[in-house]
Amino acid sequence: MKRSRTSKAWMREHVTDPYVQQANREGYRSRAVYKLMELDERDHLLKQGMTVVDLGAAPGGWTQVAAKKIGPSGVLIAFDILPMEPVHGAVFIQGDFREDAALAHLEAALRGRPVDLVISDMAPNISGIGIADQARSMHLAELALEFSRQHLKPGGNFLVKVFQGEGFDDFVREMRAYFSQVLVRKPKASRDRSTEVYMLGKGLREQEK
Repeated sequence: MKRSRTSKAWMREHVTDPYVQQANREGYRSRAVYKLMELDERDHLLKQGMTVVDLGAAPGGWTQVAAKKIGPSGVLIAFDILPMEPVHGAVFIQGDFREDAALAHLEAALRGRPVDLVISDMAPNISGIGIADQARSMHLAELALEFSRQHLKPGGNFLVKVFQGEGFDDFVREMRAYFSQVLVRKPKASRDRSTEVYMLGKGLREQEK
């Protein structure tokens, strides 16, 4: 089958993308690494010895960055519905974050450790039906927030990709209920036409038991 004009245009843009070219030169698995690097440089998210959970990790770009930053004294658990080649310094779990069994596997890997940082680059498979794609995206963000509420230590941070649209304002309000500070970030490596932004919740508040 011949490629459609749209897929040809996407491939042309992809191979000429300076971030893609830079990632290839520097040995990173995706252009997304430069989003996390910029956010980390600005907000000082990753530190030596941290316990970090990386949701939506495949193909492993963010995992590569996080593993380097937290070092051998840190604990890094990467999770995705897709398979992923191993990253030195990280434990990878494959599963569907929407399913209880996969979530239980992730929780077991933590062995009761409180988490310093949850990073989520999860996104649904795009159907092209905007309202459905947005709903699925927000659902994943909500699940990531709930996981963070349950597993972050007090004062811990949560970084999550969301798309502006239906449900976005409600999600921001919900984050503000649980974190001392909530910030909206648009890294330079995010494509201008994309509605993608990253929400950063800093300082999980103490919760009533």
